[in-house]
Amino acid sequence: MRGNGIRGSLLKVCIGAAILMLSCALARGQEPPAQRAPMPAQADATPDLRALADAIRTLQAQVQTLNSQVSELRTDEQRWHAEARELRSELELTRAQLASHPDAMNYAESSTSSQKFLPPSSNSNLSSPPVTIQTAEAPTLEERLAKLEDNQDLLDAKINEQSQTKVESGSKYRVRLSGILLLNLFDTRGPVDNLDFPQLAVPPTLGNSSNAFAATIRQSQIGLEVFGPEIAGARTSANVKFDFAGGFADLPNGVSMGVVRLRTGTMRMDWANTSIVAGQDTLFFAPLIPTSLASIATPPLAYAGNLWSWTPQIRIEHRKDLSEGSSLTFEAGVLDSLTGDLPVMQGYRAPTAGEQSGQPAYAGRIAWSHGLFERNFTTGVGGYYGRQNWEFGRDVDGWAVTADLSMPLSRLFSVTGEFYRGRAVGGLAGGVGQDILLSGALADPTTSIHGLDSIGGWTQLKFKPSAKFEVNAALGMDNPFASELRRFPATQYYYGYSISRNLSPFINFIYQVRSDVLFSAEYRRIQTYTLDSNFNAANQFGISIGYIF
Repeated sequence: MRGNGIRGSLLKVCIGAAILMLSCALARGQEPPAQRAPMPAQADATPDLRALADAIRTLQAQVQTLNSQVSELRTDEQRWHAEARELRSELELTRAQLASHPDAMNYAESSTSSQKFLPPSSNSNLSSPPVTIQTAEAPTLEERLAKLEDNQDLLDAKINEQSQTKVESGSKYRVRLSGILLLNLFDTRGPVDNLDFPQLAVPPTLGNSSNAFAATIRQSQIGLEVFGPEIAGARTSANVKFDFAGGFADLPNGVSMGVVRLRTGTMRMDWANTSIVAGQDTLFFAPLIPTSLASIATPPLAYAGNLWSWTPQIRIEHRKDLSEGSSLTFEAGVLDSLTGDLPVMQGYRAPTAGEQSGQPAYAGRIAWSHGLFERNFTTGVGGYYGRQNWEFGRDVDGWAVTADLSMPLSRLFSVTGEFYRGRAVGGLAGGVGQDILLSGALADPTTSIHGLDSIGGWTQLKFKPSAKFEVNAALGMDNPFASELRRFPATQYYYGYSISRNLSPFINFIYQVRSDVLFSAEYRRIQTYTLDSNFNAANQFGISIGYIF
């Protein structure tokens, strides 16, 4: 616009000068010869002509200056258009990179919040892209370019870091490898069912009555997690976890050669307030686990009041906000009805008593959460039902009612725990693993079968004075009904004797040396009561060293 104004002014000046010169010439040509001034008078008019010539030369110089300025303006205009196109290209490239990098989506949204894009006007003859109109708070072009370069460098650094840590996969989606390498050293006093991570104290037998010191890394774990595409507005992901506690190699020193074992593997679809989970997972109606590094191959206090199982299942979760810091969670699903049966033989898949019922198990849970001491106070109740068929028309209804609590007492202390009351839940580690009551041999069609009632639970007190150090003290107990065990003495087929109670306290401290290095020491005592007899006791002191990756 400035160049067009200068050119218009120049044209008016030129036209005015031409009219002035033409008027002077015509006036001289129309004057009569008798009235013309003598020769001396012509000499007097010479200075006027010289002044006019000087004015014309000055005007020509101004015209040249204006032409030069117009040329400079055109050059600047072309340079500004080129810079605008370059900035636009860099902006589009940055947006594309931000869109492909999920951790930078927030920056992509904030970088466009202070801009308004207007299309070019219809009478514009420029071929440049749409013009960016800055708001009053928007920075200058140089500041935006400097900020864009800084953000580009930061984004490149993040992408390079992601490329260095990325796990190669068969798809274009991100895969994360994680796990823990865990070394457990332990001194055990008294006979136990499993030296590495015991749950029961057993009667002394030949080869299992002396004290033992041992070590293992069988409880180490490996996990893979993949983050997939968005489907129907839901973020998709999947994970699978393994450990090495699936048995021993049939070789010399095979006790140090653990066999890989599948733990859990799930697929998820997560919306804002709803999730669908399918796969093999823990019991969602009994979600809490005591804190320990001495026993992670089997959860701590298993068969001592802590219900657990890795069970194939499909469930749905829904979260509803009640107020600021307060919410409800609803969960419901179907599970493979497992009853704790041992496989008939390796490589052969026979149906369990629960699967022979022809229907899955059902479970649900409702929980309420509220913020307390910068953490969540959560309490929930759950239920489980699974029918079992032991052939010859002998059906047993297994069920459980659960309650769980996670409550901060202060900034340093918190308490967690679970409670259950159920029947025929040996497949979920209830009843000390004893599921049913028998009046005779299981293979005898005349033998009557009833579900064993049991009650149990556990509680843990945590003291955490810092983010890197914590002390945990816990107590768990499982109590099958002794009166029912007395009426059905044939139930001894589980262990060769009936167990009426299993009690286990422990205390440990865990110190996080670094973000990836853990150290723990733990003392655990186990008291297992046989029916109408004395209890068997064992004590274990262990040290654990873990490296998280």
